[in-house]
Amino acid sequence: MAISAPGIGSNLDVNSIVTQLMAIERAPLDRIDRQEISFQAQLSAYGNVRSALSSFQSAIDALSTGSRFRTRSFSSSDTTVASGSASSTAQLGSYTLNVTQIAQAQSLVAAGQASSTAAIGTGASTEIRIEFGTIAGGTFANGVYSGATFTQDATVPSGTVTIDATNNSLAGIRDAINDANLGVRASIVNDGGSSPNRLVLQSVATGESRSMKISVTGDSAISSLLSYDPETTQNLTQTAAAQNAEFTVNGLAVESASNSVTGAVEGVSFTLLKSGTSTVNVSRSTTEVQKAVQDFVKAYNDLNSMLTTVSAADPAARTQAPLNGDAAVRTIQTQLRSVLGSSLGSGFNLKTLSEVGISFQRDGSLALDSSKLSAALNNNADDVEALFASSARSADSLVKVTGQTSRTLAGTYALSVTTLATQGTLVGTAAANTTITAGVNDALSVVLNDVTASVRLSAGTYTAASLAAMVQASINGASVFSASGFKVSVTESAGVLTVTSGRYGADSSVAIGGNGALGLLGASPVATDGVDVAGSIGGIEATGSGQILTAADGSSAEGLRLEISGGTTGARGDITVGNGFAARLSALVEQFLESGGTLASRTSGINRSIKDLDGQRESMIRRLTDTEQRFRDQYTRLDTLLSSMRATSTFLTQQLAAINRT
Repeated sequence: MAISAPGIGSNLDVNSIVTQLMAIERAPLDRIDRQEISFQAQLSAYGNVRSALSSFQSAIDALSTGSRFRTRSFSSSDTTVASGSASSTAQLGSYTLNVTQIAQAQSLVAAGQASSTAAIGTGASTEIRIEFGTIAGGTFANGVYSGATFTQDATVPSGTVTIDATNNSLAGIRDAINDANLGVRASIVNDGGSSPNRLVLQSVATGESRSMKISVTGDSAISSLLSYDPETTQNLTQTAAAQNAEFTVNGLAVESASNSVTGAVEGVSFTLLKSGTSTVNVSRSTTEVQKAVQDFVKAYNDLNSMLTTVSAADPAARTQAPLNGDAAVRTIQTQLRSVLGSSLGSGFNLKTLSEVGISFQRDGSLALDSSKLSAALNNNADDVEALFASSARSADSLVKVTGQTSRTLAGTYALSVTTLATQGTLVGTAAANTTITAGVNDALSVVLNDVTASVRLSAGTYTAASLAAMVQASINGASVFSASGFKVSVTESAGVLTVTSGRYGADSSVAIGGNGALGLLGASPVATDGVDVAGSIGGIEATGSGQILTAADGSSAEGLRLEISGGTTGARGDITVGNGFAARLSALVEQFLESGGTLASRTSGINRSIKDLDGQRESMIRRLTDTEQRFRDQYTRLDTLLSSMRATSTFLTQQLAAINRT
């Protein structure tokens, strides 16, 4: 390895000379480093601006939906009689509530057993089927009905549970019923007698239509214990009857299957607790919207402060913030202030933010006059809602606006429906056989909306109407359908059954097979799949899915969703969309934040510049390395030359001195 010690021979400081020369050569590289630091500072500043804009958008969104402006408070003069709540649709007012009877669940008790764990019967496979309906007529004494009728509720699914040698004890039956989630709660009560263990079955839901009918197919011992038909055999004793709640609202009689009552007064929910009288008041609550407006003002002021900070300059100190003079910042500030200071124009009773106490200060921030806002909310709540929130209404009562976005522009859009959504149906071709026999015609394979389930029908002799109710409840009781949220309705006309999917649209369909299909529906029942709604919004073809029609992307009505629940095809009137300040600001901020928006284009440009600087730096570093090596080579040769000349000079001096001595 060569050892170099530049300058030793000539006393020339090569290292110092090269270092000073390279300092001059590195000046462009230092400028690149300083420029990149400046770009990184700009990126950081844009990140802070983006964060402040996002916070402002969250505050805007809190004011963009009208429900916040229609918040209601609920009070009850006697909270031991009734409690409740009120939604945004509730009308303001006072209601007198007189409760004479609260809803109750039916409770049945089986005969006592000496042990809760001893086997009952032989362990043969046994099916317990529980149906729900209404008991009417006859007499009731000592826990047993005489001469009563049972009418099944088709809207309540029936269900089955299987008992065999693995669970044919009282405890096993209890656990099997509870695990099956049949709508019945099973428990064992010890009554202290000689056979103290008694199975108690209680309907989970209250209401007179939740009375039980229990059919047992299989082991006779289990049948003797649990079979219960209010019309005939009653091996269980009723200890509590299923009953509806009965009450009046301002003198109008109302019944409810549940003590949790909705619909008696629009937008108001009651929880009935006991008999008695209470006065219920529904009043306007402004606390939530006042907080939202305060948050809106604060979020804007935080954003305004951030924009001012990142673009500031101090001439005296000769300093400037990373985004001083930046066009994007100026654009954001100018456009936001323009919207905030504008008027909504005709069609709005309140047109400017100053009318509800929001005004600009000298420094560009907003101030809120809370008392002025409170007065506006108390006197003109609907107008305050329109001032801020998005709103949309339909001229057709069968058309409901279910959604809109910040991209939905204010305006009036004509709705035209070319196809109404339909449900999938299966229509029988012959009157149904009203006698169901176990193992003969009690099994169905049902394909509902492309989901398949096996369904077992209850054996018995029915009328056409009660058969339709039983079939509907049996299909809806299939766990795979309930898990998917699928239901059917079964109707009859002259004994012919029609099965209709509860779903609308092209994904709605019904098909039925199995040994019971022929007797129920006849040969070759007619299946018709559902279709999606179709039409146009604002003259532009919209997208249909079920009963929902969605405006086309890119259109002025983009994001507008309409539910067409009926009516006719053709022109269906106008949809009027109004956008208050929150909606307009949200759309503006979204433009700033979106992938192709103001901030994205600026940060993309800076990142490209940084990438270019990195390329320049790499190229310059390579050049500087070569330059330094060239300088060292040149000065090393100079050092060597000077050393040689010094040696020659010394030799000549010595030779001349020797000549002189002679």
